[in-house]
Amino acid sequence: MEVIYQSKDFSRTFKNPVLTIGNFDGVHVGHQRIFQLLRDKALEIGGESVVYTFEPHPVEVLAPKRKPPIITPLPEKLRLIEDQGIDVVICATFSWEFASQTPEEFVRKVLYDQIQIRQLFVGHDFTFGKGGGGDISLLKQFGRKWGFNVEVIEAVRVEGKVVSSSLIREVILKGEMAEAAKLLGRHYLLSGQVIHGTGRGSRQIGFPTANLNVAAELFPKPGRYAVWALHQGRRYPAVANLGWKPTFQDQQFSVEVHILHFDQAIYGQSLQVEFVERLRDEVTFRNAEELGIQIRRDIEQAQMILQMP
Repeated sequence: MEVIYQSKDFSRTFKNPVLTIGNFDGVHVGHQRIFQLLRDKALEIGGESVVYTFEPHPVEVLAPKRKPPIITPLPEKLRLIEDQGIDVVICATFSWEFASQTPEEFVRKVLYDQIQIRQLFVGHDFTFGKGGGGDISLLKQFGRKWGFNVEVIEAVRVEGKVVSSSLIREVILKGEMAEAAKLLGRHYLLSGQVIHGTGRGSRQIGFPTANLNVAAELFPKPGRYAVWALHQGRRYPAVANLGWKPTFQDQQFSVEVHILHFDQAIYGQSLQVEFVERLRDEVTFRNAEELGIQIRRDIEQAQMILQMP
């Protein structure tokens, strides 16, 4: 997949480009439906499938106090879009200058002059241009004027709920990871570098953990989780703890992962964690021995969950 980082103009000729526009945070099942239609149409007309997205998130520029926590940081978003079989991603720099374009200026300068689109797929609630002043009706008018088709994709529902990035953030913050997986079409994932911790896991409790330095904005509700740990292309059953480790009165939020049947030294290496199901809240135990007993129970419960189809 080709990625074009656009701050101003760019020189690239596209072959019968079929385009969709959006932030696509989460790359959830609703987005995946649009990408599927994009691929199918591009194949039908012998064209290229093109995703036009933004960095940073528009709300971060327009109303930073209301900015939501990002589900998928840009590198993860690009990886997930590539997995959907898209040909090209145009990553536009979102700024006040960009946001000040009128709806007609955006369509004429970007969609018509630069990209020369043939077909545009947008979600049912799509708006564009300064202040969100352009709606789907206006977009279709511009399409007739400049010779491209506009197709509106209705909302995707899962168990009666409209799939949206805001709903996914809500369920992740509640720790409802099975629900999040249905909406995302995969388990929610955090990535980080393994760093040195306090050493209590192996020294005092008997369960060594990988402590992660995670560059993310959205964390599941603190507690214990059954997870998959991904390391160098392999998946391992694991238990993760998110929180402040109240038994030891730690003051710093941490992400720790105890990987089952794993004895490698991986300090400084990358580790990914897929969250499957929340096991329990963080609890204050009287001593490390009591905590160790509970961790054994957590491991048994996690093993049962992760063995389920």
